[in-house]
Amino acid sequence: FWLRSRSQGREIEPHDGLCTQCRITTLINHKDNTKKSDKTLQAIQRVGQAVNLAVGRFVKVGEAIANENWDLKEEINIACIEAKQAGETIAALTDISSLNHPESDGQITIFTDKTGVIKAARLLLSSVTKVLLLADRVVIKQIITSRNKVLATMERLEKVNSFQEFVQIFSQFGNEMVEFAHLTGDRQNDLKDEKKKAKMAAARAVLEKCTMMLLTASKTCLRHPNCESAHKNKEGVFDRMKVALDKVIEIVTDCKPSGETDISSVSIFTGIKEFKMNIEALRENLYFQSKENLSVTLEVILERTEDFTDSAYTSHEHRERILELSTQARLELQQLLSVWIQSQSNKTKSIAEELELTVLKISHSLNELKKELHRTATQLAADLLKSHADHVVLKALKLTGVEGNLEGLAEYACKLSEQKEQLVEVCRLLRHISGTEPLEITCVHAEETFQVTGQQIISAAETLTLHPSSKIAKENLDVFCEAWESQIGDMSTLLREINDVFEGRRGEKLSNNANPKSLKSDKPDAEEQAKIAKLGLKLGLLTSDANCEIKKWEDQENEIVRNGRNMSSMAYSLYLFTRGEGPLRTSQDLIHQLELKDDDKLMLLLEINKLIPFCHQLQTVTKTPLQNQVFLKVDKCITKTRSVMAILVQLLSLCYKLLKKLQLENNRWVSVTNKDSVDGKT
Repeated sequence: FWLRSRSQGREIEPHDGLCTQCRITTLINHKDNTKKSDKTLQAIQRVGQAVNLAVGRFVKVGEAIANENWDLKEEINIACIEAKQAGETIAALTDISSLNHPESDGQITIFTDKTGVIKAARLLLSSVTKVLLLADRVVIKQIITSRNKVLATMERLEKVNSFQEFVQIFSQFGNEMVEFAHLTGDRQNDLKDEKKKAKMAAARAVLEKCTMMLLTASKTCLRHPNCESAHKNKEGVFDRMKVALDKVIEIVTDCKPSGETDISSVSIFTGIKEFKMNIEALRENLYFQSKENLSVTLEVILERTEDFTDSAYTSHEHRERILELSTQARLELQQLLSVWIQSQSNKTKSIAEELELTVLKISHSLNELKKELHRTATQLAADLLKSHADHVVLKALKLTGVEGNLEGLAEYACKLSEQKEQLVEVCRLLRHISGTEPLEITCVHAEETFQVTGQQIISAAETLTLHPSSKIAKENLDVFCEAWESQIGDMSTLLREINDVFEGRRGEKLSNNANPKSLKSDKPDAEEQAKIAKLGLKLGLLTSDANCEIKKWEDQENEIVRNGRNMSSMAYSLYLFTRGEGPLRTSQDLIHQLELKDDDKLMLLLEINKLIPFCHQLQTVTKTPLQNQVFLKVDKCITKTRSVMAILVQLLSLCYKLLKKLQLENNRWVSVTNKDSVDGKT
């Protein structure tokens, strides 16, 4: 149980939830026929008491939150009472300290009423879930209330007319923004959806940077009340902050405005991924898709490549290659559709093989197109970042401003506008090839930042040029130029992350506001332990499924069976690792365990195409250095191994069916042929 009252800082330790879950599981799964030694009885009693204590701590926090939120008090208190009753029931059923004494013969315990523990555990789960959901509503209400306070203060700041009044209101605004930042930061950390987390990070980054902009822009307006460019500059800051505040509320309330399009719908890489999944599904089901759907889907993807071919910044060589690959993909789709139609009426082996070949060919062409698009976008971005690394135009704008040079302002404002258009265009191209939804969102954020900040730099430079001796106007221009330079730095990081994803190295994003929590130690925290334990349990179940399939085979020395048994054994050792058992003692042991030899891999996977990419990804994970992020590496290793095991289970089952079918056909052949003339091997 992990429940935190953000406003008061009260919290239940995260490990209480993991430990309590494990303890209840231990109680429910204990064997009835286990010898009830004193050590066993004492252990069971300690577990029951520990569960009750953890529930007690949970209930105290829930009751405290209920007392602060009268609209939800009754619902929270009822759920807390149920949780408390369940905890006490579990403690009573495990109170078996006197079980070995004669007078305790009639006592109801976990050994005599195991269903009682199960009922209590279910009640506990239900009541705790209710409290957590209600507490989540409290947190959302806190964020909305905090946002409304910030908006109200912003409205007062917009109308302020004196420095003294501005200083007082801005001090209040600063405190409210700090509170809002804390609430939204906690919420961002709690989000499980990576897409929402990226959106929240982008919105919070806007608010953080705009707070300083709002200060200097407002002061400039107060100093120069009749300057149109100063007012335009300030209004741009307020507008962007309001949009960011609304975006935060959309995320926490999960309310999407009507008409808003999903970013993933405009990503070429996402479209290619979905298209490949559709054509690969034809291997299993010839009627999975219509040919019209496939044709339309491919055309939509190729239309989006026009963002590259129509761009003035794309080189002639890249443009020609993209057009060539697009034409090739169209031709190969027509070939695929032709073979597909034949295979629906003529289900022969040769047609099936031809269909497989056409699927592989178009997949290869699309992969080549992806590579070309990636090369085009990343090369453009790298060249652009390199050419703007010295920020010559920004320096020139500052100089023309303090000199009051209006002609120079016009010249360099035009150059900055050209830079802005280049950066915006490249961000759009990077979005197409980013590879993940969070990175797509980061690209959109970068595009919007360059678009808005570019205009604001020009208006700030214009104000300084009109008032060249104004210190506050100079300070204001410096703030906006720093924001531009910061976004250029963020774009360099974004480019590295996109390359990491494309090459199979999932780069981790580092926060600009580094804190001790961002530098994780090798030891995973309680939340990470819970995630690993859950992954391990799923892996253990898959191992059991694999073993069941292996036992069906009469020939236990069959090559498939032997390799399958080895993989299952390796996966089981990973499962034991997540429980703190088995031969793997450290995270490094686990990683070394998964470093398969190429020969062994080829023996097992020669004809099994589905396993090849998973094994490749697994090898990439084991060999990719992730300093101070061992948990992340372990998490990825177990996730990839789960994928391999899931396919292995299907593979063993399919091979077993095929073997039985082959044996049946052989028996039929033998029954109608002279047995003496038939070689047993044949």
